[in-house]
Amino acid sequence: MITAVDTSVLLDVFTADPAHLERSRAALRDSSARGRVVACEVVWAEAAAFFPDTAAAMDAMQTAGVDFEPLTIETALAAGAAWAEYHRAGGRRKRMIADFLIGAHALSAADRLLTRDRGFYRAYFSGLEVLDPSAGETDPSFTVDLSPDEPGQSA
Repeated sequence: MITAVDTSVLLDVFTADPAHLERSRAALRDSSARGRVVACEVVWAEAAAFFPDTAAAMDAMQTAGVDFEPLTIETALAAGAAWAEYHRAGGRRKRMIADFLIGAHALSAADRLLTRDRGFYRAYFSGLEVLDPSAGETDPSFTVDLSPDEPGQSA
């Protein structure tokens, strides 16, 4: 199984978000245990902005087990079409093209998307399975140890 991951979940783990760390980390580990975890260049770029340099960002993504999976031309065009539909339906600037690129990428390159922004992705990418760790949306038969691998680690 391939799981695309959204920036929100990665930042929960990388910044040790007090409200979302445990569930996001568990969902990320669950996804890794089930197969590949991928992110497109948009997610990599957004996550990298929270690190002091690119080497630290690369290390964090690799430690989290996130593979780089680039967008295709077809995926970029599908994202543009979905964004246009959003604006025709009265959408305002609140949603940026990056959100549509992430959704289109997940729909074309993965089996599901791990994100805390489930309502938006479910509305504009109806064929996409969306898992929200903050809502406890993981397989209840799968148990994950939430403790860090080593003392002091957050991922």
